Amino acid sequence: MTTTITPPETRGPAAAPVSNSLTAGKLPNGAPWMVLGASLLVSAGLFGVIALSGAEFNWVGTFVVAAIIYVATITLLSRIVEGGRRSTDRFVTALVTGAFLLAMIPLISLSITVVTFGLNRFDVEFFTYSMRNVTGEGGGALHAIIGTVLMTGTAALISIPIGLMTSIYLVEYGRGRLARGITFLVDVMTGIPSIVAGLFAYALFAIFWGPGTRTGIAGAVALAVLMIPVVVRSSEEMLRLVPVELREAAYALGVPKWLTIVKVVLPTSIAGITTGIMLSIARVIGETAPLLIAAGFTNSVNYDMTEGRMQSLPVFVYTQYANQGNPPEAYLDRAWAAALTLILIVMVLNLVARLVARFFAPKYGR
Repeated sequence: MTTTITPPETRGPAAAPVSNSLTAGKLPNGAPWMVLGASLLVSAGLFGVIALSGAEFNWVGTFVVAAIIYVATITLLSRIVEGGRRSTDRFVTALVTGAFLLAMIPLISLSITVVTFGLNRFDVEFFTYSMRNVTGEGGGALHAIIGTVLMTGTAALISIPIGLMTSIYLVEYGRGRLARGITFLVDVMTGIPSIVAGLFAYALFAIFWGPGTRTGIAGAVALAVLMIPVVVRSSEEMLRLVPVELREAAYALGVPKWLTIVKVVLPTSIAGITTGIMLSIARVIGETAPLLIAAGFTNSVNYDMTEGRMQSLPVFVYTQYANQGNPPEAYLDRAWAAALTLILIVMVLNLVARLVARFFAPKYGR
């Protein structure tokens, strides 16, 4: 049997060239920056012309109009040169970048404002003196810093073991209605207002020590109520990320389940658990309402968690701003300096969390 092969040139009309949208034309690498610069110039020129009539130059409007011009222009140019797929990609990229910059504006503005006003009283006296017998200028926030450290540390000592053991139970042992009930309660506790936690702690200690009693331990319990659901959720997610194969390998060697959790599961997830704990501390360290109700406020240093009222940095900021004396600038300066101190503490906690996640994360390389 003879097979006839038709030459390529005789197979019919020449096939049309294949167009691949993934390898279509492409804008130059600097095109987005050039379009952005041109958009800013056009928008600035437009508002400059409006300002010539006597109106004040509108910087906010300039950037908003420039953003609109940029998105429309880069999308149109990309559709003409690169095709629909890349045009859509550039459009979404511009929207996401714009949303990110929009979210950064209040954060940057807040940071600049707090640093600008907080540096006025960011001195040695502020960190070494309390407000005892101080009216007007002078004084410091030593009592508030000590109270914040004591109450937040005690809250961590209460909430971390409870939250960690609860998450271990939910991941390793929990089954059935009890586990579902605990999960539901944790979800409810995550959304409760902070002032409710303060009222709970106040009512709890009023049973034993009488109405009107405000102590540091009550404030710590209020913070612990807010911390526990955060610790449970973050630890639970980290424990679920541990590969099942690691557990099965330990069981195959005859290791009991509790020892597998202690020696395999927890060391593998310790970086993520520590990060979640640090973030939970940073979340409650700035709470004002529960501490104002449960711990109260004072102008003196108090080291006793079970006796007398205890000051904290958030409450100190509130009282200095709400109860301004003469001169009012001194009270406002102390409030801004305390706010800056609180922000720095939160930044340090987040930095520690990132360092722990980096250095204690499990190494999978050989």
